[in-house]
Amino acid sequence: MLRLPWFEHRSPRSLAEAAKILAGEGPRAMLIAGGTDLLPNMKRRHQAPQVLVSLRNIPELKRNGAAFGAGLTLAEIIRNEKTPTALRQAAAQVATPPLRNMGTLGGNLCLDTRCNYYNQSYEWRKAIDFCLKKDGDICWVATASKRCVAVSSTDTAPALIALNAAVTLVSEKESRSVNVEDLYRNDGIEYLSRRPDEILTEVRVPAGWKSTYWKLRRRGSFDFPILGVAAALKFDKNVITEARIALGAVASRPFLVEKAGEFLKGKELGDEVIAHAAELVANRAKPMDNTDMDLYWRKQVTDDFVGYALRELRGDDMRETRLRIARAAIA
Repeated sequence: MLRLPWFEHRSPRSLAEAAKILAGEGPRAMLIAGGTDLLPNMKRRHQAPQVLVSLRNIPELKRNGAAFGAGLTLAEIIRNEKTPTALRQAAAQVATPPLRNMGTLGGNLCLDTRCNYYNQSYEWRKAIDFCLKKDGDICWVATASKRCVAVSSTDTAPALIALNAAVTLVSEKESRSVNVEDLYRNDGIEYLSRRPDEILTEVRVPAGWKSTYWKLRRRGSFDFPILGVAAALKFDKNVITEARIALGAVASRPFLVEKAGEFLKGKELGDEVIAHAAELVANRAKPMDNTDMDLYWRKQVTDDFVGYALRELRGDDMRETRLRIARAAIA
């Protein structure tokens, strides 16, 4: 049985108190919300904070109006009638119902990157002489690489990038707004631009987008994404006025495919337009051999998944295809 290391637990009652504790404890401390990712990682000794600062009892993080509080659980996000379709679909496909009842929006956005050589027990990793992401000097996926290529595993981030959302980051000294796409770096270790003393407090999503999210994974529940496609469009009648398509789980960060968005502007969603946009997006997918299923096949089906998303936004009935892929009815 894997056991947690010893740690102190702090339970602040306000955002200001949490920020003060985080600043005072420095590198000894880490934030914990639902704990669905952090606690298993601590058991495998990926992280070993001496102090955990809980965010569960902070009312400011539960806001549910013009902005979504980062402390809202994924289940609460799904039930909220104001939640944009892509975000609701992404949240609904995270893990299983018990984990969605615990995991939070902010926690999913800050989810650790994943790799077959990293997400193992301490003893397993020690047996191969560790890896670049934790305790070692070599990336076992790309041995000549000077950076870690662990893959982004968040579902909600691609959806929010497509929706042109922004987050608020608060520290003891300041508050700043960051576009969701700028929250991430293409580095498996330093994958967030959020500073260690900052708390992600809320997510703001502009209105007016018609959006969708499609996820590829081996099983219909529990599994992390091995491909995520989020698309958001604005229309003037049948003509696209704005378009944003984001990919997840094909790099160390989720990212926007700007060329595809520019191509779609001013066009109607005919079959040829969808096919070309899908090709533009698929060209940007660079999956590595560090997660489930064959990497060449994962790149190949990116084209298909973008097509599914755009046809759904066109108004095609994609329920049968979604049920086949997601193994669940997700509106």
